[in-house]
Amino acid sequence: MDDAGIRGAVDIAIVGAGAAGLSLAHRLTASPGPAGRPVSLVLVEPPLGSPVRSPARTWCFWGDECDEFESLVTARWDRLRITAGDGRRVCFTSSRAYRMIRSADFLHGVEGVLARRPGVMRVEATVDQVRDAPGGAEITGHDAAGRPVRLHARWAFDSRPPSELPPARTTLLQHFKGWFVTVRADRFEPGVADLMDFRTPQPAQGLSFAYVLPFTPREALVEYTEFSTAPLTGSAYDAALEDYVQRVLRPAGHVVTAVEQGIIPMTDGRFPRSAGESVFRIGVAGGAARPSTGYAFAAIQRQSAAIAASWHAGRTPRPPALHAARHRLMDAVMLRALATGRAGGAAFFEALFRRNPPERVLRFLDGTSTLRDEWAIGLGTPVPAMLRSLLELPLLPRRKATACP
Repeated sequence: MDDAGIRGAVDIAIVGAGAAGLSLAHRLTASPGPAGRPVSLVLVEPPLGSPVRSPARTWCFWGDECDEFESLVTARWDRLRITAGDGRRVCFTSSRAYRMIRSADFLHGVEGVLARRPGVMRVEATVDQVRDAPGGAEITGHDAAGRPVRLHARWAFDSRPPSELPPARTTLLQHFKGWFVTVRADRFEPGVADLMDFRTPQPAQGLSFAYVLPFTPREALVEYTEFSTAPLTGSAYDAALEDYVQRVLRPAGHVVTAVEQGIIPMTDGRFPRSAGESVFRIGVAGGAARPSTGYAFAAIQRQSAAIAASWHAGRTPRPPALHAARHRLMDAVMLRALATGRAGGAAFFEALFRRNPPERVLRFLDGTSTLRDEWAIGLGTPVPAMLRSLLELPLLPRRKATACP
């Protein structure tokens, strides 16, 4: 259903049909609601061609909570590699495969499932406001022709990117551009993913690395990533990618078949999960992205499962906190140490993998580490720099951030 001006109240309205919105819709409609009837749900997404519609991208993860989307996985890698700036490598086999899903495959697969479930409606509209209203929530906006759209729901979940970042003591950006490349001769190892290759020129503050995910001996996603305070120009990303491809990969010629680009906030600011009594934020807007790594897809699945469980049990479907308090503290300390230059970015991550069993580091990156894991990881970091950053955190004000990039 995509009729402008729809007014009938539904149980759930979800704004945005990306990873967070579709994952939540998928779990909410998997079984009947608390009254034993199918949930009535409206999924609101911008019209095709809208500048606010999410671009194509890839999502990578380790988490077992994503197993139900196994049929949508593009590729997987059991062997992972970290390469230092001097070429030294840490190679290891992971007990949990590192997996990739392309957003187009995820959208097509989940939308196909939702189309067969009763009670699911779709509305194409650019949303202007999501707010509390008598009896629930109201979503207002306009369709592609400019006609007003107003929706009412008992509960609303907003996955749109925030207009500004929350006040924080430290804010960095993880910004990247990736090329899907095809080379003329075998050059890649399809079973090995390069999570971080630091053979890239390092910025004055923060760090940079290449990220290489091969699909075949001649096809791969090659990405240039920086952790810093501001994004680069498009030509600067292209220059960095061309430099890495030619100087490190050394193919006998290559063709770029597709491109992806993005920015993920790395901040110790607190993303609000509620925007009203009946309005909640989900996905990155609700704090799903891990501040120290930017990984979000597995956390989004945990978030969606918890919301759906509350709804099906007849409770308020409030999104849970996704990252433990101690993890948020560790992330805040690490971000502060990187932002001040006390901890050299590339050296920090190289040492993290070199001094710890890889599975311990992967648990930390995925947000499933134990206190024992974290104690051991902490002892392997530059302790004076981390301790100084920890001690100064309570003294630092949370400053209002600039507009969300």
